[in-house]
Amino acid sequence: MLYRSLNKKSELVDFEKAIKLGLASDGGLFFPNTISHINKDFIESIENYSNIEIAYQVLKQFVGNTISELDLKNILKNTIDFDFPLVQLEENIFSLELYHGPTLAFKDVGARFMANCLGYYNQNMSKLTTVLVATSGDTGAAVANGFLGVKGTKVVILYPKNKVSEIQERQLTTNKKNITALRVKGTFDDCQKMVKKAFNDKELNDKFNLTSANSINVARWLPQSLYYFYAYKKLKIKNLVFSIPSGNFGNICAGIIAKELGLPIKHFIASTNINDTIPRYFKNGVLEPNKTIATISNAMDVSNPSNFIRILEVFKNFKNLKKNMSSYSFNDNETLDLIKKIYNSKQYVLDPHGAVGLLGLNKYLKINSKNTGVFLETAHPIKFSKHIEKCLGIKLNTPNKIKKILDNKKEFIDIDNYEKFKKTLLNFG
Repeated sequence: MLYRSLNKKSELVDFEKAIKLGLASDGGLFFPNTISHINKDFIESIENYSNIEIAYQVLKQFVGNTISELDLKNILKNTIDFDFPLVQLEENIFSLELYHGPTLAFKDVGARFMANCLGYYNQNMSKLTTVLVATSGDTGAAVANGFLGVKGTKVVILYPKNKVSEIQERQLTTNKKNITALRVKGTFDDCQKMVKKAFNDKELNDKFNLTSANSINVARWLPQSLYYFYAYKKLKIKNLVFSIPSGNFGNICAGIIAKELGLPIKHFIASTNINDTIPRYFKNGVLEPNKTIATISNAMDVSNPSNFIRILEVFKNFKNLKKNMSSYSFNDNETLDLIKKIYNSKQYVLDPHGAVGLLGLNKYLKINSKNTGVFLETAHPIKFSKHIEKCLGIKLNTPNKIKKILDNKKEFIDIDNYEKFKKTLLNFG
């Protein structure tokens, strides 16, 4: 398997080089040069296979010969050691819970897979790899946990000041060891711009082995396709649609890759908060980001989603895109109203991101009622307890994984521009 740059001005690279570079030399995102269907018989009998076996079949072509079969299976065992429950809320509506990993968010699979792969590639290297990651909350936590103590790596997390929840900030700032947190005065988009600018900064690249652990990195993004296979394994039904809470659009893009691999998915719904760049694009065909607005579903506070270009690469034209995908946006009041409605009727607690996903699914099913829908619950509700407890008038139970960090001291460096960011990195050297 080789990867090409979507800017089309860079050389083809293998999986190992794509991970280590993060972005292509021309600044473009890497994309698989070819995608081959998985054996049809395997998909038709998918319920007979373990999650590890499914993961191997899905990911082996993307890794190619850069990791042996035995080592890849060991990496997957270290990555996927928790469940992905599917909870039925209505006859044709299911919640796919992706928050049962170590940091209680869907990003755990991609972060752990990337960390294990990079650790494998770096085991005989003397020079550190510096991993840069911009986060709106959960990405940084998952990356910090996945890379904590991994040999040959140093992780630098950029997160927006006052725009992540208290629990998310503690997950970002209490790790120590090889993890450093930078608190940025600005939005997630500002953090992401700094990371991308660093990859084009000759001085930094001459001094460091830089890579990114955002979903722009193929090793973070591609493993998320597994969620769709695991849901299909449990349902095995036709007319299956997925609604994905979408911020940087990595998760939904991974679902589209699952379909490209042969998984029978009928349609995708990209559900966003009021940062509605993509829903507006579906209406008028103009990709025009607005200023990012803070919401209670903060992991989706993204106005310029990096991965949307990968989706356009798959579907080629606007007509084909609209045939396979819809996109809707919802505000905080609609999100909280649905959280309350579902709790009162089902005694089921949604997090704000999952609620946006369900809102999108409900809207789609109103005019496509013969389909069965799955929405992705991407983070544990405890991470957003401030809003949920006020909305529902209840006290959420705090998982032990969170209790362990509540008394830990937060450590971070304040950053307000790229020059300060670059100076901080150079001082690490």
